[in-house]
Amino acid sequence: GRVDDARNVFEKMPQPNVVSWNAMIASYSQNGYCKESLELFQQMDLMDVTPDKVTFISVLEACAGLAALAKGKESHVRIIDSGFDMDVVVGTALINMYGKC
Repeated sequence: GRVDDARNVFEKMPQPNVVSWNAMIASYSQNGYCKESLELFQQMDLMDVTPDKVTFISVLEACAGLAALAKGKESHVRIIDSGFDMDVVVGTALINMYGKC
């Protein structure tokens, strides 16, 4: 994909919402830029944008790609706290993450 082009568009947005953040985080995760995906998620947190289940699915994909178990476990706690732990797709992403870590 053209992740750099996507990031340039994202950076020009004055106030990206959760959907914009999700698109960029997913772009990184799905194209093998897992470290960048997690860094962007951290930036999203610093900007006080509340993650949704789509955010966590991409974050878990990035954790799996990096075998980042500690970050995956941290995300799991946040998923439970957010009430997304019973979602089937989130649950599948958790299983994938734990299986690869």
